[in-house]
Amino acid sequence: MHAEASGPDAADASIDRAAAALATHGEELLRYVLEDAPVGLAVLDPELRWQYANAAFFRTVGLAPGDLLGLPAADTPLAAAAPALQAVLGGGRPQEPSAGHPAAPGLRLRARRLEIRGRTAGLVVAALGPGNGDGQRAPHELEQARARLTVLDAAAGRIGTTLDVDTTCVELAEFTVPAMADAAVVELLPPDAVERGAHSGTLRLHRAAVVCAPALRPHLAPLSRAGESVRYPPGSAAAHSLRTGVPVLVRPADGPWPGSAEKGAPEAYRAAGLDAMLTVPLIARGRTLGVLTLARTREPVRPFTEDDTVLIGDLAGRAAVGVDNARRYTRSQGIALQLQQALLAEPGNPHPNLELASRYLPSGTSSVVGGDWYETVRLPFGRTLLAMGDVMGHGVEAAVDMSTYRSMLRDVAGMDLPPHRILRQLDTLISENESSRPATCLLALADPGRSRWTFSSAGHLPPALVLPDAPTDLVVVPTGPPLGTGLGGYEQQARELLPEQVLLLYTDGLVERRGEDIDVSLARLAALRLPAAGELDDLLDAVLHALTPQAAEDDIALLAARVRRR
Repeated sequence: MHAEASGPDAADASIDRAAAALATHGEELLRYVLEDAPVGLAVLDPELRWQYANAAFFRTVGLAPGDLLGLPAADTPLAAAAPALQAVLGGGRPQEPSAGHPAAPGLRLRARRLEIRGRTAGLVVAALGPGNGDGQRAPHELEQARARLTVLDAAAGRIGTTLDVDTTCVELAEFTVPAMADAAVVELLPPDAVERGAHSGTLRLHRAAVVCAPALRPHLAPLSRAGESVRYPPGSAAAHSLRTGVPVLVRPADGPWPGSAEKGAPEAYRAAGLDAMLTVPLIARGRTLGVLTLARTREPVRPFTEDDTVLIGDLAGRAAVGVDNARRYTRSQGIALQLQQALLAEPGNPHPNLELASRYLPSGTSSVVGGDWYETVRLPFGRTLLAMGDVMGHGVEAAVDMSTYRSMLRDVAGMDLPPHRILRQLDTLISENESSRPATCLLALADPGRSRWTFSSAGHLPPALVLPDAPTDLVVVPTGPPLGTGLGGYEQQARELLPEQVLLLYTDGLVERRGEDIDVSLARLAALRLPAAGELDDLLDAVLHALTPQAAEDDIALLAARVRRR
């Protein structure tokens, strides 16, 4: 779609967007808006010097950047418009003077004064005509430009309202359904893959948002939900779009759906009646962040057109800037987010006898740090101590206490005490500081050489043992008071350690529901049959898929461990 000229309505909409960009976000966003605008746009400063212009403007007026930029309006080939531009700058109404340039007969400029917080900041100028020879654009092209501007203007007010990555992704998905599609999925690459530009091989993406029409929910419910991870093989549409940076359109009639590696995805798509799927990369500042996938049903028939692809690509580009801003904001936070990054790190040193996997899902925004934590400590004779804890409260104070308790645990564990005595030492140390917050804690000592688990609990929820093709077994562990009370009284419980068994430790955000008895919550976990024989990351995905509420009320931390196959 070419857009070198426009009528006054579309030009005014573009001018409004350029003015808003300069007023609220500065020159970087202004340049972005100018370069991708569907009309020729330029900006003059208060001294009427040409400051910026997009490629469409230069094509329309038939000039090169050196003919305008940095020069006074009266000293350029468009000098005939200078008196009118001066009048608009002085407080006059918008005008459409003739450019007076022989290379573009019939060319007009639409100029409006730009004011920022009561101060005249210059002019925004749009190039109008000559279009198809009569000063007007082709009707279809003009209509598409107006529709595109309307959609993007609406999106600017609804996407990126916060500096939270997942919230921005949800806003993008909700904006597209049902206006542009019947289902929308937003998925992001891991931060390290974004930094490295690693888009080859099988990719594991974070599913940040899923939105669909109500009628499709029963059919799509078995698929991965927001907060889970999804693997995409090299031949998938998502992998191809990430690698090439271009949209990918797939229809069932074209052959097998090159979808994700999640089980049952093609069947679910067909059961939902999805007839076309468009995957568009999310690219901001030269970095590919993830993909937006939109799907439409076969009834009513709504194929994705070329205009749709252009519009959705523009929308994805705008949203990607919001996602990238949120990523940068999160990364730039101070001590709170540094502590959270430490919490999100993989468990400590490699443990030769155990496979380990962990997951942390904060409630609310990703910049709100909670007190949930986990730790692993290598011990002599092939043993490993695993811990799961929860400091009461949220915020920097809870995060500081969490970090302190983890350090204490590592120090006390180095004494090679049994789990119940480790808890006793921690309780004594924490209770000596009156400002420390109480915390629950569960310890699990893995001793593969003796085929034994040893558990001890300080007010924490029971551990779960998972075997292939068997219900989840919640271990009854004698529960002592939370750490920091100074009361002590901790006991331990031993269980047999089986080769194919997976230990699952978790915090209360996974199971507890407001107004629900805890026994009911734990029974929900015990009823699960989890994929203990596969990758531990897949087991964690299955747990979160089955138990995570739509609006999490508390942080969730998970730690899974299994004897390593020899």
